[in-house]
Amino acid sequence: MNEAHAVGVIGRAEHTGASANCPVAPHAACSGMRLLIIRHGIAEDKEVWAKTGHSDEERPLTDDGRRKMTLNAKGLRRATDAIDLLATSPLVRARQTAQIVADAFKVTRIETTKALVPDASMREFVEWLGRHADMNVIAAVGHEPHLGVLATWLMTDIEDSRVDLKKGAACMLEFDGKPESGAGRLCWSIAPAQLRKLGGE
Repeated sequence: MNEAHAVGVIGRAEHTGASANCPVAPHAACSGMRLLIIRHGIAEDKEVWAKTGHSDEERPLTDDGRRKMTLNAKGLRRATDAIDLLATSPLVRARQTAQIVADAFKVTRIETTKALVPDASMREFVEWLGRHADMNVIAAVGHEPHLGVLATWLMTDIEDSRVDLKKGAACMLEFDGKPESGAGRLCWSIAPAQLRKLGGE
């Protein structure tokens, strides 16, 4: 089976990533803005963490989550050559994931935005995205089910998740013009285990 795949109503994936070294499918250059959507890595158990008295916003990645996300980020480097802007939810597990991605891509600045918190509206994110329309590749690190709904809405204008993003998974969308609901096209979607294989596990 092809390493790049789509799920749900989206259908067969068409790989149009920027990296000529990417082994997941034949290379073809994207022509518009690309949005790399990344779910945070494996975090501490929610119920166990709650017993510590700390808020869920502070829940961090586990040691294994950091290790796997480091390999995932290496895999992402084989699927896309560069990130022009890296944004993250302010929650700790997302910020830690974003830092791992930043290290892999040698990104020096990470933007934190509430447009990626779990209960943010789809419109809030697309308004944020529109303010960075001059960028070629924007990476956004966040949470499920928000990201799955967001990706589906950007492609189909349906505010319901048809994209399954496991922890540490990623997908790439492309926009020919202004980023808005229903305007996105799926370039690829890669599961975390597949990213780790690309990263050398």
